[in-house]
Amino acid sequence: MTLTSNGQAAIIRTERGLAIAGTRITLYDVMDYVTAQYPPKFIRGLFNLTDEQINAALAYIEANRAEVEAEYQIVLKEAEELRQYYEEQNRDLIAQIAAKPPKPGMEAAWEKLQAQKAKHQAQLKTQA
Repeated sequence: MTLTSNGQAAIIRTERGLAIAGTRITLYDVMDYVTAQYPPKFIRGLFNLTDEQINAALAYIEANRAEVEAEYQIVLKEAEELRQYYEEQNRDLIAQIAAKPPKPGMEAAWEKLQAQKAKHQAQLKTQA
């Protein structure tokens, strides 16, 4: 484990996996942004970390890249499996909610939302 300047462990293993000591932030949370090549300063601000915490996390990731990457891939796989499970479990409920008309007084907002959804779908089709 990586140590802080006072000799305490900066990266610890919890029931949720590798985490930044004193936080509930896992290295897998940080890995999402490292993989997307966000700058360390942005990641630090996003998670409200100290310079020492983000530096320890990034140093640990770099020093143990293969181990962290392997665990990260497992976390991503499990998250995708959960997403698919809940999507399947709630498919009927989501369809029922989507079929309901907008609440009175929300018609304009509903139309604007539908227009944004259509625009987003069109953008996805052009990217594919």
